[in-house]
Amino acid sequence: MRAHLVQVDIVWESKPANRQKVDELLAGCGIVSGDLVVLPEMFDTGFSFNLDVTADRDDETLRYLERLAQRTGATVHGSRTVVGEDGRGRNMVTVTGRSGGGDGLLVCEYAKVHPFSLGVPSEAERFTAGGEVVVYPWGETKVCPAICYDLRFPELFRRGMLLGAEVFAIGSNWPRTREFHRRTLSIARAIENQAFMLSVNRTGRDPSLEYSGGTLAISPRGDVLGELGAEEGVLSVEIDLNDLRRWRSVFRAWKDHRLLGEMVAG
Repeated sequence: MRAHLVQVDIVWESKPANRQKVDELLAGCGIVSGDLVVLPEMFDTGFSFNLDVTADRDDETLRYLERLAQRTGATVHGSRTVVGEDGRGRNMVTVTGRSGGGDGLLVCEYAKVHPFSLGVPSEAERFTAGGEVVVYPWGETKVCPAICYDLRFPELFRRGMLLGAEVFAIGSNWPRTREFHRRTLSIARAIENQAFMLSVNRTGRDPSLEYSGGTLAISPRGDVLGELGAEEGVLSVEIDLNDLRRWRSVFRAWKDHRLLGEMVAG
């Protein structure tokens, strides 16, 4: 199994330009049916709260993600901004692929549980938090999605592990000034849950911040399997589930949690 982590210099609030960038980056990376593609947070607009421009009201970003999954045969872990009945935004992971229900390609959606509360204006002022950790099927395993600031909250990832996740996939717009935190926490989430971590970040600049990329993939033992610099690109890595399961069998720390019994799925 292979995962393809797409690191993009996102064009501010330009959906067509960003979709074209993703298509061009993926064109030469050898995707085959059954692979996983992971895109950054708000890959089609950048980290903008301008819902009049960014919200996927016509579902065109959803349709793009479905077409990408259909064309490649991959499971596509994308993202988009949607607007709820309360008129506020939802920062969403949207997953498309052949395991979608019925005749559709929509596999699942996850709303960011921890909108970033520290900016001016803050994401939390414009976006409503999600309330549920989810996992989605990818081949013979399960993936737990997360978004950017979620990375600072280990209980989300432990919940995902207890729901059966062996892989975590997180898309971010994480700024250069705190890049050390993102890298360190990504490795920690992999080690403590004995799971693969696919940590995708954007690169470039937006009107407010600079981003350093640094997309990386981490093994269940905490080894870095691959890492990008600040350039645009795709990091393609092998996901060896047999190795993960051997490690969990030999070093069974993942079974020794004591304080999270109420989080076990019923």
